[in-house]
Amino acid sequence: MKSNLTAVYLSQQFGLGNEQVSMKPIGNGHINCTMLLSAPKKSLVVQKLNTEVFPKPEQLVSNACLIERHLSRKLKAGQYNLDIIRHVPTLNNNFLVECDNGVWRALEFIGGSYSEDVVANISQAQTAANAFGQFAAALEDFDAKQLHHVIPDFHNLAMRASKFKDVIKQDPANRLASCQADVDFCLSQFDLIDELNALQGNVPVRPCHNDTKINNMLFCNKSHDAKAVIDLDTCMPGYWLYDFGDMVRTFCSPEQEDSTNLDNVKVREEIFEAIVKGYVEPLKGLITEQEKQSFWLGAKVMTFMIGLRFLTDYIDGDNYFAIKHPKHNLQRAQNQLTLYRDIIAKKSTLKAILSNI
Repeated sequence: MKSNLTAVYLSQQFGLGNEQVSMKPIGNGHINCTMLLSAPKKSLVVQKLNTEVFPKPEQLVSNACLIERHLSRKLKAGQYNLDIIRHVPTLNNNFLVECDNGVWRALEFIGGSYSEDVVANISQAQTAANAFGQFAAALEDFDAKQLHHVIPDFHNLAMRASKFKDVIKQDPANRLASCQADVDFCLSQFDLIDELNALQGNVPVRPCHNDTKINNMLFCNKSHDAKAVIDLDTCMPGYWLYDFGDMVRTFCSPEQEDSTNLDNVKVREEIFEAIVKGYVEPLKGLITEQEKQSFWLGAKVMTFMIGLRFLTDYIDGDNYFAIKHPKHNLQRAQNQLTLYRDIIAKKSTLKAILSNI
């Protein structure tokens, strides 16, 4: 189906009519195809879901709707102050539409907002981290067991390591020789699995966002305050250390995650401190001391794991992450592994920041 026909069809399904309809790409997601569907009176965000990654899209929608309802109750009670991204039903009261050889859903468009791909300053980092902290705090009394594991083992480093070893053994795209040094480094870091295993039972399972990138938080155009936490697709049971670690991974470097300017890929210590302050403040009285101390492990694990996943996908022939050129995943992997090395190098400084909050 041609894109204009797709736009008209989706517009009709979601009640926007079929006149003066347009659709254009929005955002920089790796997984789903995200578009802004515009009609004269209203705009919606529509997504063609990647059913290779999300084979049961109805579970993804179910999770998000449960969280939307919980946050709506918190908002009504004055216990949550951010906008809530909401699914929009079709005229037939369905949340999923089959169209253009895929499955689509629609989300309310939150106007008057902007997102960032790279954190510009301390204030921005603390504002975004605080928004994710508010999100976590509002869900603290939400039973994580209600949520489907839409991507089983999403943050299971042991599984990621096993997959990595299988891929390098098979070398299906004949790429191993081009990244052997990166492979050897990754193989030397799997003690992190033992560190994670030692945490089992010592920190509580929480409902987690699991993708706390800076561009999954919207800022207000006028005030530059936090406006909304978005992209609830990977909300699943987990540990807060994962959400903290993903903020460190995506906030701290002054370079985007696919930058090849590796000399500039590093942890900005002042940004790390802003993340800690911003995230922990809404969690006071809710977070355990062991959880707070686990954040150091989260910073290491999340940065290393995404580097490992990028490298795995590169060696495997680029079957998971969307790429713009043949070495895109290798460049992403080298970027993240460079950041991981800098986190390790600054261990004493970063752990001291965590201890002082």
